[in-house]
Amino acid sequence: MKKVIVIAGLGLIGGSIAKSVVRQNDHYVIGYDTDEETLQFALEMGMIHEATNHLMEVAKRADYIILAAPITQTINLMNQLDKVSFEKDVIVSDVSSVKRPIMEAASSLNNPHVYFIGGHPMAGSHKIGVQAAKAHLFENAIYVLVASEPNQESYVKRLKEILISTNCKFLELNAQEHDEMTGVVSHFPHLIASSLVHQARKWEEAHQYLPNLAAGGFRDITRIASSNPVLWQDIFHHNREKMVQLLDEWITEMTYLKQLVENKDKQAMTSYLEDAKDYRDGLGSMTRGVIPSFYDLYVDIRDQTGAIAKVTQLLAENSISINNIQILEIREGITGALRLSFSSQSILNNASKLLTEQGYETMVEK
Repeated sequence: MKKVIVIAGLGLIGGSIAKSVVRQNDHYVIGYDTDEETLQFALEMGMIHEATNHLMEVAKRADYIILAAPITQTINLMNQLDKVSFEKDVIVSDVSSVKRPIMEAASSLNNPHVYFIGGHPMAGSHKIGVQAAKAHLFENAIYVLVASEPNQESYVKRLKEILISTNCKFLELNAQEHDEMTGVVSHFPHLIASSLVHQARKWEEAHQYLPNLAAGGFRDITRIASSNPVLWQDIFHHNREKMVQLLDEWITEMTYLKQLVENKDKQAMTSYLEDAKDYRDGLGSMTRGVIPSFYDLYVDIRDQTGAIAKVTQLLAENSISINNIQILEIREGITGALRLSFSSQSILNNASKLLTEQGYETMVEK
């Protein structure tokens, strides 16, 4: 008998989950969304088997319900599901990037047939909407699961089984651990990126050509400021206590850094920058639990038609698999750089040797 999976919210994340799980022959996927065009697109693309804009009506048929909506809407849907007269047990999960308010709402659920497991697939895109959904979006990405009760191992296992086709890496945490870590490495950097953009916009009043110079590193470090403002406001709202704490710590850090600059202490400044470099260079250099390591190779390429294709084709012809590829805008209009990520040091070494022999300049991140 096929497992009925209801996915509520067919945006980038929900749509990508749908695209992935629908590939399993023993899954019957029902998509819920309030937008008719989104539902029609999902049906036409084969992302779902059935579409609905009445979640509570199809909920009774579900074995699994994945709530892929913003945090506030997810909590509202959880409260509605709590009132449904289910005739069988159902596993409910979410995809929210803040877990504390979600798990607090889960602790208030009284429906004996609802078993809630928090979830957060840590992958995304600068694009939004169902049209941007990809079946491989979560491949090798961390997918955090948070059990709402101590003895939910069997339900966690069942949820992992239906998500196996995403090819993600599961990591089980509690809500506080999750929110503190994502606050530091995901949510807070978004605030900083937005503040840097505001600072540049103000300086443009004095220097009209500033936007022409705001390329390369500036665009890389502020890229996340282009993400959905409404979605991120919701994230900051629900993780506001951690954001305030991190802002206080940041202000203290910036005060110390200001003193280093004012005091003209070259040795102290060099030490400060070296410590930051050493820690940054060590990120991802070792595997911690299920978190995968990646080994990066930088390749200089000319701004020419087919330049990227030549590099990837050369690696493919020699059976060298790339885990990730990023175009770095370092020297716009002259040359650029590709950052190629590999799954092992030996594969990286083979790629570097091959490309160097073909005349490419490469650099391994130390």
